[in-house]
Amino acid sequence: MKKKYSASPKDKKDWINFTEQLKDISVKDADFLPANQKINKVRKLDLHGYSLDDANKEVKKFIIESFNQNYKNLLIITGKGSRSKSYDNPYISENLSVLKNSVPEYIKNNENLNSIVKKIIRADRKDGGEGAINIFLKNNKKFIK
Repeated sequence: MKKKYSASPKDKKDWINFTEQLKDISVKDADFLPANQKINKVRKLDLHGYSLDDANKEVKKFIIESFNQNYKNLLIITGKGSRSKSYDNPYISENLSVLKNSVPEYIKNNENLNSIVKKIIRADRKDGGEGAINIFLKNNKKFIK
């Protein structure tokens, strides 16, 4: 039979001191509190089924609207291009997703979009990984045109 542990008076005092300090700990999920949801909310755009030209138009509209509405983080789902069956066009191949590679290039080469975008990175695996990109926008309030 196991012996029960009896806390010493010092252990009890340490525990009381520790629990009294818990009020100073910040909320772990502060990003998800209603007051912060608008600031940290990720706005999403899915480009599956779009042609290259239509996707670029939609991306431009989406980024500008998001910037004007003070969003900071965007997720654009481009797809991986794994089902591409175009063999005739050298720019489009089975191994190269047109939207996956052209959307970031379009943003970087568009002066209006590039001026409001802070950075573009591949999305986390849970958000789409290689088939999606995260775009972080500059602060609209500090932006000078």
